[in-house]
Amino acid sequence: KDPQVLLISELGIGLAWASILAMPYAILTGSLPSNKMGVYMGIFNFFIVIPQITAAAILGFFVRNLFGNEAIYALLLGGLSMIVAGIFVMFVKDED
Repeated sequence: KDPQVLLISELGIGLAWASILAMPYAILTGSLPSNKMGVYMGIFNFFIVIPQITAAAILGFFVRNLFGNEAIYALLLGGLSMIVAGIFVMFVKDED
């Protein structure tokens, strides 16, 4: 009932979320040459940011015109896209 107690749980969730977001970069730095680290980190960041910008730019149009203002269908499209991507990943060959 005390809002201040909720602040403590929000702090814990925020710290956990920050570590989750930083983990891919930490994993990536272990396998990159130090003289090209900035280049590869920038390219990796492109693959995170460009889909976010694209979704923000066109998803509103899709929700309005294709999904009849039902945003749940955009969520369904995202889930289906993840399933398709997961299927495609099974066909990627590892060179090890």
